[in-house]
Amino acid sequence: MARPGRLGVGIIGAGKVGAVLGAALRGAEHAVVGVSAVSEASRERAETLLPGVPILEIQEIVERSELVLLAVPDDALGELVAGLAKLGAWQPGQLVAHTSGRFGVGVLKPVRAAGAIPLALHPAMTFTGMSLDLTRLLDCTFGVTADAAMLPIAQALVVEMGAEPVAIAEADRTLYHAALAHSSNHMVTLVAQSSQLLRDIGVDAPERMLGPLLRATLENALASGESALTGPVARGDVGTVAAHTEALKEYDGGAGGDVLAAYRAMARATARRAVNRGLLKQGQFGDINNALDGSGTPDNGEDRPGNDAAGTQEGN
Repeated sequence: MARPGRLGVGIIGAGKVGAVLGAALRGAEHAVVGVSAVSEASRERAETLLPGVPILEIQEIVERSELVLLAVPDDALGELVAGLAKLGAWQPGQLVAHTSGRFGVGVLKPVRAAGAIPLALHPAMTFTGMSLDLTRLLDCTFGVTADAAMLPIAQALVVEMGAEPVAIAEADRTLYHAALAHSSNHMVTLVAQSSQLLRDIGVDAPERMLGPLLRATLENALASGESALTGPVARGDVGTVAAHTEALKEYDGGAGGDVLAAYRAMARATARRAVNRGLLKQGQFGDINNALDGSGTPDNGEDRPGNDAAGTQEGN
């Protein structure tokens, strides 16, 4: 016998997110009544994660559904919502949730105007679009935005998928999404750049060298915050920073040209935060920036605080 409060769910967009969340809602005994899938990859994903669910046109999915899940790219969301409103597709009392991190419920204004209930449910997770993602949901949080009276509904849907809801104010959605993109997406870039450097100097399996280091660094940073910071910038090791800069400048001359720019940007940000925490003095901060600019180092930094034997043993 079906549990009370089960919904007929329509999934618009069988991408990596939509198919996985649809499967999670189905696992919570909601009925997935239809899914839209255009590309061959989307159709295969729908067949794998949502077997037996019919692939339908978008307007038909909306007509059949009590909960519509919009899992489409950010830039397509507003146009899709407005277009369906012009067709009179949205229904009073219908739940309409999108999975965009950038937007809150403001982008669903045409939904609200039709008497439907807007929700924003964004998983703070990267997905592969395969069944293993369902286990990732168990250790995942969602950024949830909704009207105060409807927030419990949004939170309940997230809990039913096995995840944890965290309320995000409408005005904070862009910063929320920027924080996630900055950490996750840029981590991929940093790992790719570091792997490229190691591979180009002859390290056959960069992932074996970087894996333990990065996992330990992430665990330490999550547990201890900036107290986990180590390395030449935090120590004020100006000579090492200058050497890195020169080596990367030479390397970038024959490579893609993005590694030095990323190193400089992150080193400057690290130095500024180290000053704010009292790890570096203003003079050291200036020396670090000069080294990053390639304008020399002060006497190899030998008499600089933080360059004693104990400090230089930390490495990384």
